[in-house]
Amino acid sequence: MTLETKKSVFVELGYFLKQFSELETIKKSEVLHNDLFFDDFQKLIHLSQSHNGWYTPEQVYFAIQSWAEALTEENITKWLSNYSFDALQDGKNSKTVALILAGNIPLVGFHDFLSVLITGNKALVKTSSNDQHLLPFLAKYIIAVNPELESKITFVEGKLENFDAVIATGSNNTARYFEYYFKDKPSIIRKNRNSTAVLNGKETKEQLEALGEDIFRYFGLGCRNVSKLFVPKDYKFDPFFEAIFKYQDVIHYEKYANNYDYNKAVFLMSNFKLLDNGFLTIKEDSSYASPISSVFYEFYENIEDLQNRLDADSEQIQCIVSNDLIQNSISFGVTQKPQLWDYADNVDTITFLLTTK
Repeated sequence: MTLETKKSVFVELGYFLKQFSELETIKKSEVLHNDLFFDDFQKLIHLSQSHNGWYTPEQVYFAIQSWAEALTEENITKWLSNYSFDALQDGKNSKTVALILAGNIPLVGFHDFLSVLITGNKALVKTSSNDQHLLPFLAKYIIAVNPELESKITFVEGKLENFDAVIATGSNNTARYFEYYFKDKPSIIRKNRNSTAVLNGKETKEQLEALGEDIFRYFGLGCRNVSKLFVPKDYKFDPFFEAIFKYQDVIHYEKYANNYDYNKAVFLMSNFKLLDNGFLTIKEDSSYASPISSVFYEFYENIEDLQNRLDADSEQIQCIVSNDLIQNSISFGVTQKPQLWDYADNVDTITFLLTTK
């Protein structure tokens, strides 16, 4: 299967996904295999919360639309333009790559799945127990688009066997297990990471509202969610709280509310000083990883020192949001819409797959 053929398959998947939106879902006659998949996918979206309580229809729709926007011919071509695929033409040097996927947010492992297939390799997939249905459904769709892919995709529930390389995502604890268990295989092992925002008090209301999206999307469960703020001395949080008030309805979701009540109680019993707006607590803390319903903050004195600190802590950080205050930071509101070329942990998955023997 040529690279152009593989690209066209995922462009078709993008067309399929684009039909499904929280605001308006429209079945389009020109989309391939809608008669087989459209109704069932719509049902699956609304069943997802019964499979994983955090996967509300709103969050699943957001993930689907994010991938629909990413899977265009223009984006895929731009993403792959810097690589040479000559070594993998005609199935030569093809590998079986084991994928151990996380399940913290919907379709979080799709980029790895896409990368393995687009490079002409075989995907041996072990899904998370928290996300067992969405990716297998999309795999069935792309196989319907091009049946040659059926031999390239295998989902397993038990032990992973007969693979050449592995990409595994988990916690810091499971990463140690992965590193030992897969020590004899080429691997990408991903650990816990968190994202942070750097403020200087000059942000507009619109930017702070967008920061709320970075905090609350997926209830804060993703590694790209902002869980830590760096603010200047004497920073006033009033504008921040006013801007994020639009996200207040998050407290009406029972699982989030339970976390809010529990974590707030733990903080108060420990006599920590908190700022609280009724659905989010803000706590001064040097850690990057805050619990659900809470964001940590830390003061800085000058940007140069903070830049050095963030550089030193780079292995703990997934992405940084700022108004161009920090090198390689991204804009407010887009942390959960990474481009195809925005690699997790800054590890180039395509290069790994193309160069691994």
